Amino acid sequence: MQRLMIADGSDVVRKVGKRILSGFDFLVLEASSSLEALVRCEAELPNILIVDSTMDGALELISNVRNLPQGKSVRIYYCVVEADLKKMMMGKRAGADDFLLKPFDRKILTQVFGNLSIAA
Repeated sequence: MQRLMIADGSDVVRKVGKRILSGFDFLVLEASSSLEALVRCEAELPNILIVDSTMDGALELISNVRNLPQGKSVRIYYCVVEADLKKMMMGKRAGADDFLLKPFDRKILTQVFGNLSIAA
């Protein structure tokens, strides 16, 4: 079972994401801050990490995860509210692999993660 972490300051976003993604056979972990996410990643690295761009320290979290042993193997999604090219480029430079637009719903998460859970 693949491990997926949602790092987002919103309890609602984490709860909805966890409910949907758990249905795809992911073990879904939650972190309400960048620091909490980094501590949890240091303890046990997830296969996939979703990082909210509005969270304090989001870019540093991505960079720090990339610098962990095996950190390059984590698939990191940078979650943005709108397709802001500048913000997206900052995420890419920090080490994000891809982007998610917020608010996400079951349809979006199914398109992005439905095949990833099967591939595990």
